[in-house]
Amino acid sequence: MKLNTFNSKSSKNKKRLGRGIGSTKGKTCGRGHKGQKSRSGVAIKSFEGGQMPLYRRLPKRGFKSIKNKAIAIINLSKIQEIINKKKILPNIKINLSNLQKSKLIKNKYRKLKLLASGDIKKKFDVEVNFISQSAKEKIEKSGGKVTLIK
Repeated sequence: MKLNTFNSKSSKNKKRLGRGIGSTKGKTCGRGHKGQKSRSGVAIKSFEGGQMPLYRRLPKRGFKSIKNKAIAIINLSKIQEIINKKKILPNIKINLSNLQKSKLIKNKYRKLKLLASGDIKKKFDVEVNFISQSAKEKIEKSGGKVTLIK
């Protein structure tokens, strides 16, 4: 099969609307009489013929919190991994600006929250806005110091 062997008239001609009563699609052109749907350029969006529309059948879910969402959350395991890879030295105080400078946290965040998932082997000092109680205990147990910023 080649392009030059195709019949150029392979598709059926469309019915020409509004060409008189004898053409079977004359006068109203198959749209019926009057009403919104008989006019051109009108589509009733999300109308399902009186059936309850899908967007109204489904339940509403969730809400948008008014609180500021610019809080970076980091786990102790991630900090231990950072120290092991020597991206940040353990003698430097770990805070939001240091993590952003070393490109470990994006610059859009304004606050830092530390969670306790994972274990720590080396001692380090942290400066955070929020910290979980168990994370604070783990850091102080290893000999580190926690500073809370308001």
